[in-house]
Amino acid sequence: MPPGGEFYHGDISSIFKNPKVNYNSPMLARVYSCAVVGLEGVIVEVEVDYTNGLPAVIIVGLPDAAVQESRERVQTAVKNAGLHFPRHRIVVNLSPASIRKEGPAYDLPIALGVVILAGFLPHETIEGAVVVGELSLDGVVRHTRGVLPMAAAARANGFKRMFVPEADAPEAALIPDLEVYPVKSLAHLYDHLAGRRLIEPYRPSGADSPEPLFTPTDFAEIKGQEHVKRALEVAAAGGHNCLMLRPINHQQVLAH
Repeated sequence: MPPGGEFYHGDISSIFKNPKVNYNSPMLARVYSCAVVGLEGVIVEVEVDYTNGLPAVIIVGLPDAAVQESRERVQTAVKNAGLHFPRHRIVVNLSPASIRKEGPAYDLPIALGVVILAGFLPHETIEGAVVVGELSLDGVVRHTRGVLPMAAAARANGFKRMFVPEADAPEAALIPDLEVYPVKSLAHLYDHLAGRRLIEPYRPSGADSPEPLFTPTDFAEIKGQEHVKRALEVAAAGGHNCLMLRPINHQQVLAH
């Protein structure tokens, strides 16, 4: 028997419901980003949702150490952007899970997914857009490698907008028929999506045109293929000829 001597005969579900949460609203937040595999970009779907358990951020979808470390960067950046980071257990899924996610380029889309999940922005504000960028602890968006193939993949997959670090906007703008928005910080992007302070799409000027007409391929931009790169380096150092024979599909690139 309870202390008052009587049992409660009402609907106990009302006791556990949080009146501040709208349970009929879509909870899952979805933001699109991009990965670089070899020399090609692959669209990555960043899904953010709540789950049961103690407050934490869980990242799944074959992330490397740099992606796992984004948990601390994102939490601090959201707080320093003047927004409240939810005190819930949050799961971040990077799809497709069969592709390894490398580097800090997913900081900005993960943070944006958390902001949308928390209800600070409506879900439709980011439709038709790809988001990439590394976050510093104060929310500033830093340079991200591989923006050019990412922009090409975004256009090839039908995306019309792309939010990139301000330093990488000239590179992404080389892809036609794609609106490139230079983002300075997480707060800057939040103000734009909330309609407070709009970001103008990047417009290349004459000073932004590249000086050399030919840009050689840098092996540092090719992920994987270590044995092939090593063989080409040895051949180049010794002035030897090199013949590569292998069937080529749509995911392989033959360097000449």
